[in-house]
Amino acid sequence: MTRLTLFLAALLVPAPAGHRADPPPTGQELIARMHDRYAGRWYRTLTFVQTTTLPDGRVETWYEAISAPGKLRIDIAPLDSMHALFFRSDSMYEVRDGKVVRSEARIHPLMVLGFDVYHQPVAQTVRKLEALEFDLTEVHETTWEGRATWVVGAERGDTTSPQFWIDEERLYFVRSLEPAPNRPEVTLDTRFGGYRPMGGGWLEMEVVFHANGRVRVTEEYADPEIDVHLDPALFDPSRWTPPGWISARSR
Repeated sequence: MTRLTLFLAALLVPAPAGHRADPPPTGQELIARMHDRYAGRWYRTLTFVQTTTLPDGRVETWYEAISAPGKLRIDIAPLDSMHALFFRSDSMYEVRDGKVVRSEARIHPLMVLGFDVYHQPVAQTVRKLEALEFDLTEVHETTWEGRATWVVGAERGDTTSPQFWIDEERLYFVRSLEPAPNRPEVTLDTRFGGYRPMGGGWLEMEVVFHANGRVRVTEEYADPEIDVHLDPALFDPSRWTPPGWISARSR
C-alpha cells in the first residue's frame, strides 16, 4: 500500500470520542458555529421568575419573558406598580405606572450572546457585536470553571478589553469582560452559570455581575418554562399590557 493510499485511508477513520474542534480563526466563525449547532433547536420563548440581589443588599423579584431574537420584558414586583423594563429593536424602555418614562438606544449584549445568536442570521449578530466594540479578529483558548473555553476580543492575558467567552464543547456564553461606560478604570465582569439542558438548548440559572472583582448584582432563576405562547403586544412598551403569562401559569 502506497503512502498516499495510507494517507487517504486515515482521512476516513472517524475521530475518537471527545475530539476537539479546530480553533475558530475568527469570532465570526465561532458565532457561525454557535448558530449552526442550535438553529431550529434552541427554544424561542422563555419565562422565569428571578430573585435579584442589588448592590445595597435589597432583594427584588423580577418576572422575565423573552421572545428571541431581540425581545425581553422584565416586570419588577410588586406588579401593581406597573414598573417594567423593555428591550426591543436595540432599544431600552423603562415603564412606570404603565407609561414610558425613559428610553435609549441600547444593544443588550447578554441577549445577543445568550439567546439571539441561535435565531438570527450570523451577519446580524456580527454587526451587533462589532457595534459593541468586540474585536472579532482576536480569538484564543483558555479554561473556565474547568471547561475549555474560547475567548473572543482580547489577546491572552488581556482582561480589560471588551471580550466574550464561549464554552468550547457546548457553544454557549459563559462570561464577558468590558470597561464600564464612561469609566474605563472599572472592569465589568458578567458570568452565566448553573447551566442546565432546556429543550434543544441550554439555560443558565444564575447570572453574577462583578465590578473590579467585587460582586455587585446576583440574579437567580426559578420556574423556567420554554416555548410558551407570548402575545407580541407583551413586548410593546407604548401600550401597557399586563404580564398575563404569570397569572396564566398559576391557574
